[in-house]
This record gives sequence, structure tokens and C-alpha cells, in this order.
Amino acid sequence: MKYITWIILIAVVFANGIKAESPYVLILGTAQDAGVPQIGCATPFCKRAWKDKKLWRMVSSIALADPDTGKRWIFDATPDLPEQFQLLKEQTRDFSNRLDGVFLTHAHIGHYTGLMYFGRESMGARSMPVFAMPRMTAMLRENAPWSQLVELENILINPIADQVAIQITERIYVKPFIVPHRDEFSETVGYEIGFNGRSLIFIPDIDKWEKWDQKLGDVVKASDYLLVDGTFFSDGEIPRPISEVPHPFVSETMKELESLPLNERRKVHFIHFNHSNPLIQGNSRVLETIKKKGFNISYQGQIIRF
Repeated sequence: MKYITWIILIAVVFANGIKAESPYVLILGTAQDAGVPQIGCATPFCKRAWKDKKLWRMVSSIALADPDTGKRWIFDATPDLPEQFQLLKEQTRDFSNRLDGVFLTHAHIGHYTGLMYFGRESMGARSMPVFAMPRMTAMLRENAPWSQLVELENILINPIADQVAIQITERIYVKPFIVPHRDEFSETVGYEIGFNGRSLIFIPDIDKWEKWDQKLGDVVKASDYLLVDGTFFSDGEIPRPISEVPHPFVSETMKELESLPLNERRKVHFIHFNHSNPLIQGNSRVLETIKKKGFNISYQGQIIRF
């Protein structure tokens, strides 16, 4: 009798179809390009961090995994790519070297230099898909050592364009969009990742919001999750003139969005923190302020499901 019961249950499952598991985003790192602690830093926090690896943070990057197909992608190839790829393997329980592509945002050191690990001195990848905008593509093809990766076909550049969506699976699309930033060597993009009518926005680097041709509040309303530039919490964190690195302060972003309902503000997750930022230093008072205002702080290993 029990065998008949099992047969009936199996028949019901197949008759109704097996629901595919939703894709998800995995946070691989949350720090600004140079990581936490930064080289040469001797502030009280950095002194503590050099002695306590629990305070170390990897450079800002995310991964996209699709359990239905087993495919996985990484957004930005950071200097911490070896550890981050391993984190992705552990999360997906797939310890092969399969990686279906790397999407680059721009040509600052924390966002593309990890490509070196695909070269012959390291992984020796074969035609690793790298998605890049026109100026980013030219920078890689025309400048050593990146040109060697192209020539030896360690990487295969897939050109992308502003506001042109790429259907990376039947269920998932990725759309790059230009954002204002210090574009010395390439343009800078954010990404919209979409699935089943839901979307996540990834903008690790951008200049002040008023320089963008989009209204941040409108972007929040049109999306389900946003991972946005949280490099500095407020002015005065670094000795350099802030005009040289005009990221929007976390305090400015919160002010920009303060009129939105709580359910909209909860969509926002800050990422890409400089070592000087009290949020990545674990300042309880500042963290509580963020929480009370309804915003979120990204953390390594965080999973955001569609």
C-alpha cells in the first residue's frame, strides 16, 4: 500500500510541475576599492583591524546565481576575486570553476583588476565571458597586461551598451546604464538585474545624485532592491578634498529619500564603504540611525532573493 501512495505522490508532483527555484544575489564584498583596512592606514580603527581579521572586509562585488540552470555570474572583478569566487562556490555548492560571466562597472582598481586571476599565471581560464562597455573594452584590448588576457583568449569580451538589456537566461536579464563618475579610463555603469517582474539595481560607484539624469526616488519606486554607493557617511572623513572623490554621502542619500514611505526606503542597501566610514567600522550609534530611518547596510554573505 505504501508503494502505491508514493507512486500517487510522484504522479501529482509531475502533473502539477516542479516549481523552479528563484535566482538570488549574493554579496561578495562591501568595501571601497582598496578594502578594509587600507594599505598604509594607521587610524585607530585601522590599527585595530590590522590586528583583528574579523574586522577585514573584501572589496565591493556581488554574484548572481540561478539555481534552475546552475549558472552564476560575478559583477566586478575585484582584487579579492579568488576568495570571492570560493565564497560563491560554497554558497552554490558547486565547486567547479564554472563561471558564466563577469560584468564590469568601470576601470577603477577595485572593479576590474581581479581579471588578472584569469590569466596564465593563475586560473588559466578559457574564453571567460567579460561584459564591458565600449571604452572599457578598448582599455582592456589596448593596454598591457589586460591585452594579453584578450590575445591568449583567457577572457572573451562581450560588448554591452547603455540601456540595452541582455537576456542571460530565459528568465533573467541584465541591463547596464550609464552613471556619472570619474571616468578617466572608461565609462561607468550601474546594472539592473531583472527576473519575473522584479528587479535589483547595483550602483557601487556614482558621483553626487544631482549629476545623474535620473531622480533617485523614482529609481527606488521602480525597483525592488537597490545596492547603492555608500563610500562616505559624511564630509570630513578623509584628508583629501571631497571634490576629488565626489561620492554621495550616505547622509545625503538618506536626506534625498526621506520623504519616501518606509516600505520604499527599506529597498535601499548601502554598499562600497571606505575604511573611514563609521558604518563599516561598526559604529553602533550611526548604525542605529540608519536602522531607524529604514535603510539597510549590506554585509558579506548576504543573500537577496527575487
